[in-house]
Amino acid sequence: MKLIITLLMLAGLFLSGCDDRQSRSREFRIGLIAPISGHIPEVGLATVEAAKLAVQEVNDSGGLIIDNQRYRVELLIEDNQDKAEQAISAALRLINQQNVSAIVGPQASRNAIPAARYAEYARIPMISPWSTNPETTRDKNWVFRVAFVDTFQGQVMASFAYDELGYKKAAVLYDISSEYNRNLAEVFRTAFKALGGGIVAFEFYTRDTEDVSKQLRRIQAAEPDVLFLPNYYNEVPGQARQAREVGIQAKLLGSDSWAQIPPAQRNAIEGAFFSTHYAVDTSNDETMNFRARYRQTFSREPDDVAALTYDAFGMLFEAAKRHGGVEPEGIRDALNNLDVYDGVTGKIKFRDSGDPIKSAVVLEVKNGEFSFSMRVEP
Repeated sequence: MKLIITLLMLAGLFLSGCDDRQSRSREFRIGLIAPISGHIPEVGLATVEAAKLAVQEVNDSGGLIIDNQRYRVELLIEDNQDKAEQAISAALRLINQQNVSAIVGPQASRNAIPAARYAEYARIPMISPWSTNPETTRDKNWVFRVAFVDTFQGQVMASFAYDELGYKKAAVLYDISSEYNRNLAEVFRTAFKALGGGIVAFEFYTRDTEDVSKQLRRIQAAEPDVLFLPNYYNEVPGQARQAREVGIQAKLLGSDSWAQIPPAQRNAIEGAFFSTHYAVDTSNDETMNFRARYRQTFSREPDDVAALTYDAFGMLFEAAKRHGGVEPEGIRDALNNLDVYDGVTGKIKFRDSGDPIKSAVVLEVKNGEFSFSMRVEP
């Protein structure tokens, strides 16, 4: 009932929003939904920094040239606090009150999935840079992502464990209350078993559970060769330390959320491998230029969230130029018809959905640094 009422409210405001959006002269209004506060503030910080950099570069050059006219890009930022209900509210504000032509974000799948329903209903293109859960874009015509999907990422890590490392017995510990963690854990389990491996333990916990020693003791008793932790960066270091404390000697594997683990916490995952979206030390000129500009502006290294977010804005800019305007439908159509976009995270091309065809990289944690191990093509 709550969903129906909200959708009716959205419908009532939608037509007036269309008029306001079309009446704005030479302005490209883009909404940004980021977890600035909440459980994953580092993701929010990287999101906002990359968005501001992308917009600043365009505006400082005189604006985005669309159909021989210069458009100033207006960035409207909303903090969804890493909460699904706040992500929905943010999307509604951006659509109904700010009259945006497109939305970038939310980032975490648990926030992107519900927000995507409203963007789809309002017919506003939405690009989630970091969400990897297939549900975000499933059966939608207005929702896109920059990241690969978990069905690919889970298979990559299962194959890496079985084929590259030669491990035959795997265990998994995951947050059952999170869409991202749960889906990735299930994909890994299915893929590893299909390769001929065995899942000797499949343990779960719920969000905000810090002590997972009971689950880890059961995993230790199963004697796995490898332990897969597809969990958010704020949880993994503590889980890794607890794993060693209970005697687990298995190789640790992770997912793209590990890329946000700060240097001070990486000693807990030394020697581990994880999948992610790009590697700075084996990247193209576009990536190296982005890295240099980001470091100069913010005095720190860009992570994968920053790179993916920057690509999301680049894709919107390119779509607007190809369409010749900033109307949402034209931008959506141009995104669908992008041949190949050369982004800082690699070449991006959409298939028949909002999911891109793109590679993944596997990184190893060496002396507290993330070092390139291998690239996997889809």
